Amino acid sequence: MNHSGSLYVVATPIGNLQDITLRALEVLKHVDVIAAEDTRHTSGLLAHFAIQKKLLPVHEHNERKAAEQLLQRLQAGESVALVSDAGTPGISDPGAVVVAAVRAAGIKVVPVPGPAAVIAAMSVAGIAASGFYFHGFLPASGGQRRSTLQALASLESTLVFYEAPHRVVDSVTDMAAILGHDRKLTIARELTKTFETIHQLTLGEAVAWLEADSNQQRGEFVLLVEAAPPVEEQAVSAEAERVLRLLLEALPLKQAVKLAADITDAKKNALYELALTLKNTD
Repeated sequence: MNHSGSLYVVATPIGNLQDITLRALEVLKHVDVIAAEDTRHTSGLLAHFAIQKKLLPVHEHNERKAAEQLLQRLQAGESVALVSDAGTPGISDPGAVVVAAVRAAGIKVVPVPGPAAVIAAMSVAGIAASGFYFHGFLPASGGQRRSTLQALASLESTLVFYEAPHRVVDSVTDMAAILGHDRKLTIARELTKTFETIHQLTLGEAVAWLEADSNQQRGEFVLLVEAAPPVEEQAVSAEAERVLRLLLEALPLKQAVKLAADITDAKKNALYELALTLKNTD
């Protein structure tokens, strides 16, 4: 396996160390250097699998400077593995800045897929929706968090968030207030770890459930919120109907419908159905 001059984006376990892939271990053993979000954390992972490798810190506070240093190594022909503390780099973790710089320099970037909390949570939630929207962490500020939730409220996709233990109650409180108390929530806590918890309830029930047991407020959270219900086709407004009636008196049905839609921005299909009804009742 030739690793020369390539950046490998390596997913690592989110909890259970046995979830690491054989390919990830192979890459970590053979690259020249490993760029890690927390070198102490990654040292423990490497020690568990008897891997000894030079580690360089790449975290949110030094990522741009670190990207330049890694780029020099890659241009010199070295191979680099990029890892975060858990899961996949660049997915609500540092890594995207490094990858963008390396790609811009024309150097090969290789994904080494594996554990991701968002996918693990979706797989056990039993949600049949056709799609999901992964937001990651909501803003820490209450006002900004509520504004973000408001912008997402009408999406007809499952909403997926990461959340920290000290903010989970506040976040779920805001979700219930803005997204609606009746929407189903899946709480996936400490995935693949000893105290893994997967619990489903409504947003209206969630705060009481979390506050009833302080242990359920510990660890790392993935929160999956049921999609917004489909927006029902709006009826034709009174003004649009008035315009349509006037036009029908002077124009053929199709022309009247088209012109009424242009004037009022009402749905053409709804106007057409109404026009047929009006004609039949005349």
